[in-house]
This record gives sequence, structure tokens and C-alpha cells, in this order.
Amino acid sequence: MSTLVRAFPLKQPVEELESFVKSLRSERKEGAANFYRGYGVSKETWHIQETPMGPWVICVTVIDNVIESAERYAKSTGDFDIWFKESVRSLSEVNPDEQPLGPPTREIFAWPE
Repeated sequence: MSTLVRAFPLKQPVEELESFVKSLRSERKEGAANFYRGYGVSKETWHIQETPMGPWVICVTVIDNVIESAERYAKSTGDFDIWFKESVRSLSEVNPDEQPLGPPTREIFAWPE
């Protein structure tokens, strides 16, 4: 089990992100559950952080196999996956087909070790 942390610049109003989240919690709830389970995700949280450069979305994911799941996600063509990736691309301008793990990150500290 790994923890994957990504930060995405939010290029659209926060309300658009909230609308995306609302869809994941309502009419697309079953699709979201299948999506996350299919990639070995046991938990994911999203956080908005206001910065002087604008809002960022920080995603924290507990996942079975990061590399294998990222490769499958980048290549996925399922209806839900395409909708999800297009939403990410629209909201953040990050292309999940090219950067399935989001902008590059590197862990520099963990406690406890």
C-alpha cells in the first residue's frame, strides 16, 4: 500500500470543482466507486489550499500499486474514466493521459519514519 500525494493548480473557479465533486457524490457515485476500486484505491481525499498564486487542489490517495494503476489510468478509455480525465484537464490544465500521477512530487519528510 502506498500514499500518493499530488497538487494541481485550479484554473477554473472553485465552484466548478465543487460541481465536479457533487457529481461524484450523487449521479456518478457508483461509477466513482467502481473507478477507485478498479485502480486499487482504498481512500482518497481532496483539499483546497489558497495560495498567493491562486487555489490549488491537493489530493492524497492510498493505493495498492501506484505505477501499475497510473499506467492503466493514462491509457483508459472507459466512459467514466474519460469524463473524469476531461474534468481534471479542464479544472487544472494537467493532462492525465500524459501525467497520470499529476504534477511530479517527491516526498522529503515523513513522520513517523
